[in-house]
Amino acid sequence: MMLRLGVPKGSLQNATVQLFARAGFAIYIDPRSYFPTIDDTDIECLLVRAQEMPRYVADGVLDAGLTGQDWIAEHAETRGANTLTAVADLAYAKQSFRRVRWVLAVPEESRFQRPEDLAGCTVATELVRVAESYFRRLKVDVRVEFSWGATEVKPPQLADAIVEVTETGSSLRANRLRVIDTVMESHTQLITGPAAQQDAWKRTKVQNIALLLRAAMEAQGRVGLMLNVQRSDLDGVLALLPALQRPTISPLSDAEWVAVNTIIDEPTVRDLIPRLKSARAQGIVEYPLNKVVR
Repeated sequence: MMLRLGVPKGSLQNATVQLFARAGFAIYIDPRSYFPTIDDTDIECLLVRAQEMPRYVADGVLDAGLTGQDWIAEHAETRGANTLTAVADLAYAKQSFRRVRWVLAVPEESRFQRPEDLAGCTVATELVRVAESYFRRLKVDVRVEFSWGATEVKPPQLADAIVEVTETGSSLRANRLRVIDTVMESHTQLITGPAAQQDAWKRTKVQNIALLLRAAMEAQGRVGLMLNVQRSDLDGVLALLPALQRPTISPLSDAEWVAVNTIIDEPTVRDLIPRLKSARAQGIVEYPLNKVVR
């Protein structure tokens, strides 16, 4: 049996391949092909635009795929919210491990200060259905037009405002746009459709992939730290150590000594190691992590 997996083509593509690599899956993408290879004989990959992923997964063309909550919401506005199942929340984007925002933005020098000020105006966006729903909730009558791309350059000549995705805000600032509201936040999700959920083998396979992807994300920005310390100095060392739960403490061959193993945020290491040394810890070893399974 084969699991058909959609890999998002475009802005999420490289970040997705890198995340799968940390999870233990090697994906190779030939720039001339839409069929990436993966070192798992049970998986068949297809490159699909994130915008189209929910439709193909809901229709069973793909068993599972990765796409943003934004495009899932856009799909739900058209097809209903019950056609897809989110198996894993994976907070990564093109440049970072955090959510992105779809924002309502206007020219810096415009008179618009609130969404209500846009009544009777034109708003350009790729996220048409979600934007229309947003303005309906606010009871603001606007014309929402689909934008094929380069949305930031539309105001003020081609549109009065835009609803556009932003990760850092740099593109909006470069085009002299000002954010007046957040329409929605989004992050990547691993999704499946009804047919895959009803197949026990496919459902388990997707859940196992989700487990490994979440574990790879948990390990991001963290390192392992192990050290030896005399029992008489243990309390002082433990007082310095943060941990996901509690440090692991193991006896050594010398009954007066123990080994301590823990996981910490990588940026804290440079300050922590000198303090541990001052607290009489010895044999301090820092090591990288590929996965952390909670």
